[in-house]
Amino acid sequence: MLGSCLAALVVGAVTPSAASAAEQSNLPPAVQDLQTAFKDCASGDEPAYVGSPPALQARLTDPVEDDRIGYPEQLTAEFEIWWSDPDGTAQRRTWTTSPYPVGLVHRITLPPDIPSDTVLSWHVRANDGVAYSPWSSEAPGAACRFVYDDASPAAPVVSSPEYPADTWWTGGVGIYGSFTMDSPSADVVEYRYTFLGGPSGTARPAEMGGPATIRYVPLSRGSQILSVQALDRAGRVSGRTDYSFYPNAASAPVSRWKLDDEAGSATAAAEAGEAARAGRGVTFAGPAPSGTPLTSTATLDGSRHGFLTTGSPAVDSGRTFAVGAWVRPARDDRSMNVLSQDTASGAAYALALEAPRKASASWSFTLGDAKVTGGTPEAGEWAYLLGVYDTETGYAQLFVDGREVGTKTEAAPVRADGAFQIGRTLGPNGYRRHWHGDVGDVRAYDRLVVPSEVTDLAHRKPRLLGHWSFSTGDDGTTPENAGGAPLRLGTGASVYRVSDMCTPDVDPDCTTWPRYPLVGDGHLELDGESGHAALDTPVVDTGDSFTLGVVARIEQNDATRPMTVLSQAGEHTEAFKLRYDPALYAWQLIMPERDEAGAPEKVVSQLTMPDGANGYGTQLAIVYDDATDTVRLFADGYTEADATAHLQDGWTSTGPLQVGRARTADGWGEHLKGQVDELQAYAGALTDEDVRQLGWETDPCLC
Repeated sequence: MLGSCLAALVVGAVTPSAASAAEQSNLPPAVQDLQTAFKDCASGDEPAYVGSPPALQARLTDPVEDDRIGYPEQLTAEFEIWWSDPDGTAQRRTWTTSPYPVGLVHRITLPPDIPSDTVLSWHVRANDGVAYSPWSSEAPGAACRFVYDDASPAAPVVSSPEYPADTWWTGGVGIYGSFTMDSPSADVVEYRYTFLGGPSGTARPAEMGGPATIRYVPLSRGSQILSVQALDRAGRVSGRTDYSFYPNAASAPVSRWKLDDEAGSATAAAEAGEAARAGRGVTFAGPAPSGTPLTSTATLDGSRHGFLTTGSPAVDSGRTFAVGAWVRPARDDRSMNVLSQDTASGAAYALALEAPRKASASWSFTLGDAKVTGGTPEAGEWAYLLGVYDTETGYAQLFVDGREVGTKTEAAPVRADGAFQIGRTLGPNGYRRHWHGDVGDVRAYDRLVVPSEVTDLAHRKPRLLGHWSFSTGDDGTTPENAGGAPLRLGTGASVYRVSDMCTPDVDPDCTTWPRYPLVGDGHLELDGESGHAALDTPVVDTGDSFTLGVVARIEQNDATRPMTVLSQAGEHTEAFKLRYDPALYAWQLIMPERDEAGAPEKVVSQLTMPDGANGYGTQLAIVYDDATDTVRLFADGYTEADATAHLQDGWTSTGPLQVGRARTADGWGEHLKGQVDELQAYAGALTDEDVRQLGWETDPCLC
């Protein structure tokens, strides 16, 4: 018993000195990463502004020497805020957090009764159960400061000199306008805006509470709405202001020459602007691009006499402008200018064909020292060129056949007062780069040409070449719907009509239940051995844009080999064939690698789709766009990336269209076992929407 008491005395004597040593070795904790409303502490002359009672937070740390194995240290945070009432009375409040391990963030959210529009200060300190850290406001630190703003800013006021509110038909499509946003509230720092169906963004005033102005160009005529909200420095948002305005229709070109003057004319009449004098190398009544309203164009012979000119500029090139024309080069192996504007020493701008010695030819739009190039000119092929310069963005752009090419380039405006040139450009030693080819419908605009106009200017309306519905068949042929060339039916091909249908329960000679025609009153039935239909001539010009549509159904039980739906021959082999490959369950567009007998075939487009054995058939379409040298395959209105191919050298077809067969190394083969209906052929590339209208007995609007 005595030993136990001594032991207790010894322990009692040692314990105070150990605790004292622990206290002496303890280092105070620290605070860091202070934030008000999740933003860094504002301790300078400008306090932070918050739109609701904020969260205050800090990270608490402690030296690693204080950690005890198995006993992670716990820290608490003491937050304190203070302010002065309007009468000068000082106010303070404190909050202490629950203990948490070292390194964690401690946070409190202030109550809603804190005063508004008053500068509040705060600091924080940490406690490890033994010692406190210094207050975060003690040197070299500083107190954090903020103001609680409980009032949202007033709704903004919007105005525009070009597009006044609720005023009908002002400004116009492609004409920029200024829209100024202002608010009665003095603490607004930002305006958020959205044009209904158009762009959205933010605008900041030069000074807090001041106005901000944006520039906007309407892309369409009619009612438009600009919605704006103001944002103050506390992050509070105002009510919305809706500003209604009504842009006018797009204005006509300031200069335009259709160049459809009578043969022998010495000048080109101007629909707008000044008539253009023609040189001796200009011949009127030349060919016009099909599918456009043009009836004729001017042909320039490429000599120094092949030009048209005016005595003054076609448009002010020192501001936003656009120039464009239909062109068809007679050659693509030399550089030639379509349009240009004279300055005292050269050209302010130019549209041209560029043909470097060791590179492929391209189109170009030059403005001063800036140049945009792109697209691929082809001798004998029509293209619509449009150069656009936007002073608001500072960019020059080039469009070919309604599509932007090249990379838009920063350019400086070049104002010129010299003559406007068609077919040549002014160089250091006089006029040069004379155009050899056709030019039509030259236009110049003193505004931005908007995307929908770019598309419309380059649009070439497709033309129906033939539509065969296979509803009747006589004397081995089936007629074209409008009286064009009929399709000749080969052995094994027949027209199946509604009137041919029978039912076993009515007709004892009828051995099978009837199958209705694919579309309408009849379809073409092919036996898979020799059955086919053909024209005597090609149906489409494969050197230009075209579209072919057809509905096909495969007899799946006999689908053991590829079967061709459509084909058209080149000089030595098939130029193309559309077929179904049952091994891949895919519709394919096949082309030879070259127009030579026995040339290897290549799948240029493919779609894995149903074969139409469900009874309804599959609506197929081939769309070739010569402007972009692309061909696309559609099935039931659907296409995808694998069904689009880029053709570098185009294709040539001189043989007649074949339905249900194609040439092989052994002669005619790949005969189709199944049905075909609604064969439609067009000159021109149909839009995706028009493609979806094929195969229904009617023809797309082609507007």
